Amino acid sequence: MLSRRTFIKIACLAPLVLNVKPEILLGSNTNPLKEALYYEKYDEKKQIVWCQLCPRGCTISEGNSGFCRARKNIKGKLYSLGYAMPCAIHIDPIEKKPFFNVLPRSLSFSIASAGCNLRCKFCQNWQISQTSPLETDNRYCPPDNIVSMAKANSCKSIAYTYTEPTNFYEYMFDTARAAKSKGILNVSHSNGYINPEPLKKLCEYLDAVNIDLKGFSQEFYNKMCEAELNPVLETIRSLKKSGVWVEITNLVISGYNDDPKMIAKMCEWLINNVGIDTPVHFSRFYPMYKLTGVSPTPVSTLEKARETALKTGLHYVYIGKVPGHPGENTYCPKCRKMIIRRAGYSMLENNMQAGKCKFCNEKIGGIWKV
Repeated sequence: MLSRRTFIKIACLAPLVLNVKPEILLGSNTNPLKEALYYEKYDEKKQIVWCQLCPRGCTISEGNSGFCRARKNIKGKLYSLGYAMPCAIHIDPIEKKPFFNVLPRSLSFSIASAGCNLRCKFCQNWQISQTSPLETDNRYCPPDNIVSMAKANSCKSIAYTYTEPTNFYEYMFDTARAAKSKGILNVSHSNGYINPEPLKKLCEYLDAVNIDLKGFSQEFYNKMCEAELNPVLETIRSLKKSGVWVEITNLVISGYNDDPKMIAKMCEWLINNVGIDTPVHFSRFYPMYKLTGVSPTPVSTLEKARETALKTGLHYVYIGKVPGHPGENTYCPKCRKMIIRRAGYSMLENNMQAGKCKFCNEKIGGIWKV
């Protein structure tokens, strides 16, 4: 039987009945340990290992876990604690990821295991990201079962999301490889804090990634996320070079990262390094985790951010978490007519044909078919 916490997550966040036998979903309560792919022996005598998955480069003594809480040194070997042990399995509209220029109105089979390699004070999913897979309610569900459930529920993509997918890298990698062989797209929502080598290998199977670009200053990343900005920017560049479709989410927090000059600088960087077709989602902040004393972002602030981004030349700029706002819609960059009308995660109108604007035949950047 599903644990109460897991059942609540599935029932509340994905009010769809999984088209799969219960025993396939649940499997066993235990899973074999999965050795991490990217680490080295740092001191064999003392059984210390050096994780090389993300820029933190944690050196981890025997019996301890890394900064992400999801990788543990057991007798001198590094293991992924969340492999095939998701704490969340949901079926979502792909717009929720958010992807607005990828397969509109399609379903995405979404999974996560606990942990994160950042410490964002404003985390919106802190209950599962700021903890260890050893402390969440999980059920064993190997990659092949995830792919089978995605197909059984007519999901055109599998999304690695909710927490930071880098922390369950091996699970994501094996699932993505299996999904690719079955014609299912792989999409991810990530903080982008990953080293070049594992990212390059993963890009062989990724189709689209939405990167949370938290802000556009080193100071913001240091103070609010306990991280560095440059590795995230390098990840965005690498994704683009690898041919992965990139969208950007910027959670706008009043008084922290809403400076119009910072936003303009960020947008100019995106144009120069990723391209004018890069969708940017300015998302509304709601008081959460360690930032409960900050008010929700005024809609006017989001509108100014969108206006700034459009003035820099970006083609697709969205306002997130304000259902029904015109900034949720997609507009043709040439004729300026509305080509996709949305309300929240629902698409109400589609004026595209074969990836082009039906009014002026302009090609619209994105992924429009599998």
